[in-house]
Amino acid sequence: MTERAYPVSTFSGGPAVIEGGVTRSRADARRNRALVLQAARFAFEEEGLGVPLGEIARRAGVGAGTVYRHFPSKEALFRATVVERIELFTDTARDLAETPDPGAVFFRFLASVVRLASRNKALCDALEAAGAGRFEPSPGVGQDFDDALEVLLGRAQEAGAVRQDVGMADLRALLVGCLSMERARAGASAEEGEQGRMAALMCDALRPHRFVTKLPTGARNRNETWCEVCGAAVATARTGRPARYCGGACRQKAHRKRARTRQR
Repeated sequence: MTERAYPVSTFSGGPAVIEGGVTRSRADARRNRALVLQAARFAFEEEGLGVPLGEIARRAGVGAGTVYRHFPSKEALFRATVVERIELFTDTARDLAETPDPGAVFFRFLASVVRLASRNKALCDALEAAGAGRFEPSPGVGQDFDDALEVLLGRAQEAGAVRQDVGMADLRALLVGCLSMERARAGASAEEGEQGRMAALMCDALRPHRFVTKLPTGARNRNETWCEVCGAAVATARTGRPARYCGGACRQKAHRKRARTRQR
């Protein structure tokens, strides 16, 4: 007698076991991938591309084989962790493309990129390697960021807030160099509150010469007097009224500023 072939669905519990097993397997795979990405994100932020894959697996609580099943190489894992951060910068730049006061917007965006990326060694390594042509975060991602930044640059130049002779190649090189300098300054135990000085100097290099940015300074002593124009320490006057400016140049600047205000 020939046995009848029944579809799997006619057996009680058949598809539930199969589908349930597949579902659980996929859920486990997604969970492991998320664990690996999270561990890699923190590890790369702290140590950059030099962190071993075994250390990432240890932090994620999985085996090295699990890491390789999801990411065939350390560079692929590194790329996955960096892409979302660069895309966030790109989206922010696009959102700012029609904002009033394009000069101020451009400089605030640059300073924000430097501030956030300088704390993230992975981003520093990625931007430095991309600037040297050794790394592409993902097809189109780096170009999208450049395009969005170029729009902000063009609007700032049209407003007269940025030098006309600056191009994207200059801006990329300045960003990479500024990130490196901010990290070096932080590593040299600079005074608390001085973060951002290198970014301010970079922004001044991009401005027309008539504009100057006041540099961030460290924590101030409440008993000291500071120049109202440049923020430098003012020598304590032995007699008479306390000095308000560090010297004649700042005094003249303040006088001219008051004169312009009265004329408006």
